[in-house]
Amino acid sequence: MKIQINLDIEMAKNKMSLKELSQKIGISMTNLSLLKNGKVKAIRFSTLEAVCKELNCQPGDILAYVDDKPETE
Repeated sequence: MKIQINLDIEMAKNKMSLKELSQKIGISMTNLSLLKNGKVKAIRFSTLEAVCKELNCQPGDILAYVDDKPETE
């Protein structure tokens, strides 16, 4: 099981840089960068809420489940 982070896609749709998003939601660029690159093991709902509010998206637009198990016949 893997959770894919699509923050970069949503930022591109909104033509927003990491620095700009960081300033608007009050989360450090370092933490947002780690999130964007999938280097985190957890995300606070308050952070997810702030990102979604600023990027005008849903949590499912940012997080996606990817099944990494091969299908068996």
